[in-house]
This record gives sequence, C-alpha cells and structure tokens, in this order.
Amino acid sequence: MTEQDTIDRAQAGDTAALALLLQQHYPFVRSYMLKLTMNPTLTDDIVQDTMLKSMEKLHLYNGASKFSSWLITIATRIYVDLMRRQKVEKRWQEQATRSLRYQMEAHNVEWTDMLDSLGKLPPEQRAAILLKHYYGYTYPEIAEMLDWSEGTAKSRVFYGIEHIRKELR
Repeated sequence: MTEQDTIDRAQAGDTAALALLLQQHYPFVRSYMLKLTMNPTLTDDIVQDTMLKSMEKLHLYNGASKFSSWLITIATRIYVDLMRRQKVEKRWQEQATRSLRYQMEAHNVEWTDMLDSLGKLPPEQRAAILLKHYYGYTYPEIAEMLDWSEGTAKSRVFYGIEHIRKELR
C-alpha cells in the first residue's frame, strides 16, 4: 500500500490508517522541531499539537505537497504562533511591572532592584521563589500546589535565585 493509499483511507475515516500515517511521520516531525526549538519539552508539545491539528484538518490535505511537508508546515506555524504569543506576553509582563512600580512609588512604597530582578524571571521561577522565600512553603508543598515534582520546585527556585544574583551584581 502506498502512502497516498494510506492517506486516502485515513481521509475516508479509517482510524488504523490515520494512526499508521501519523506514527510513520512522528519521528521526522519531532526531529525537525527539536532542531528548530532546541527544547525537548517544547518540541513534544508542538509535535503533539501538530498531530492533533493534522487529524482535525486531514480533509484539507490535497496532495499538492508531500504529507511530511504538510505536517512540517503545520508544526512551523504552531511554533511561530507560540513565539509570537510569548513575545506579546513578555511585553505585557514588562508593562505590568512598570505599572506596578509606578503604583508602589506613588504610594511611597520602595521599589527595589530585587523586585526588578524578580519581575524579569519566567513565571514558573518567580512563583517558586515567592512561595518558598516570601510565603515560606516547603518544596513538597510547592510541588503539590503547582503540580510539579519536588525536584522541579527545587530547580526553579535555584535557577531563579541564580538569575537574580547575576542581575544584582
């Protein structure tokens, strides 16, 4: 059976053909995305989203390009959209930090370099540091609250503090 036969069967509703098709192309798409993102976790998320989107949009595949090229196009668009959203979120976070600083200073509350550094951390590290060092939660409590392993909670606190130390030097 050719790849086109498998595609035709999948488009006709054959779930076994669809599973086979996606299984055959998964390693190729994952390898490409790993090189593009340089982040295994992000890669796995994007590849999973790609496979889901391809299942939803399979009826739109018209054979004008190779099926693998079609999947790569979907994966790349998902990645670009994600990067665009993160850029917007980062700008929003920077604006929110500036606004908070202005509000605190307007009420004669000191804004420290520490708060600036804390605002520059990724949200996961910032949350872990606040929960550990400001609110006094233990690592097991943080892990449970944020649905992480205890090791992840520890590493996010550690790397966040390392980043703050570098910022404050």
